Amino acid sequence: MQFPRRAALGLVLVSAFATAAFAQAWPAKPIKLIVPFPAGGGTDIIGRELGQKLAANTGWTVIVDNKPGSGGNLGVDAAAKSAPDGYTVVLGQTSNLAINPTLYSKLPYDPVKDLAPVSMVASAPLVLVVAADSPYKTLADLVAAARSKPLELNYATSGNGTVAHLATELFQRTANVKLTHVPYKGAAQGATDLIGGQVQIYVSSVPTLIGHIKGGKMRALAVTSAKRADDLPQVPTVAESGYKGFEAVTWFGIAGPAKLPKEVVAKLNAEINKALQAPDLLKKLSDQGADVAGSTPEQFGKLIHDDIARWGKVVKESGAKVD
Repeated sequence: MQFPRRAALGLVLVSAFATAAFAQAWPAKPIKLIVPFPAGGGTDIIGRELGQKLAANTGWTVIVDNKPGSGGNLGVDAAAKSAPDGYTVVLGQTSNLAINPTLYSKLPYDPVKDLAPVSMVASAPLVLVVAADSPYKTLADLVAAARSKPLELNYATSGNGTVAHLATELFQRTANVKLTHVPYKGAAQGATDLIGGQVQIYVSSVPTLIGHIKGGKMRALAVTSAKRADDLPQVPTVAESGYKGFEAVTWFGIAGPAKLPKEVVAKLNAEINKALQAPDLLKKLSDQGADVAGSTPEQFGKLIHDDIARWGKVVKESGAKVD
């Protein structure tokens, strides 16, 4: 009876040594960082800045792979179904990790069961903007127009079920207005159409639109955070504009497939948090309107779990559904 026990113990030890050796050698080839949205949007900007800093700090090769589609689901699903070897991770965000489980009747992955949280990266408020030549100078102007012309004003977002979409649905109920949603497959085309006059309002994260705002092509009417954005101090919050208690932010974080070795998670987490403390990366993300927010894997996992419940309630109350 002793031999099988010793053999089993030996297999456990061999497996443990093999895992440790793999973690020490990792990464031995390029790491693919999936960004589940098109190039040019806020998620893409954050992913590329982080990838470049990781590469500079460690000598690793980090390749950003844009896989847009289905509200970010395609890219997240690709990461969830990838080999758990640490060579494929995804920069998920609130929409595809916390909102879509309730919004979609059939989601190809479970963010809690099928993914291993690695680290938070950043959070950012949303900003409601109009074109620079819009007649609406304040949020009050916009609300007045929307009340006088129900459903005639269009608002663009980067897709159904995004934080921007649900936050605007929540705002409509709060302000007693009715707008028409125009979802895009990413941020860039919506911005172009706002500037061109095809849509009247755009709601997206500050990192996505701050370049257009500072460049004078868009006018920011309000941000959705509890306090003003550091990089847009002149722009009032929705709460300041007469809707006390209103708050909605989006966050970004790195995750990999569920069975990612703990040693690899720990190594990647340490390097991500180190990168996020670098003054140059802090400035780059701050200039884009993002607040850097590193974390432990456990803290990021708890955030995903808690926000699934929080945003799930908003989805159900709004009646939003995507099949």
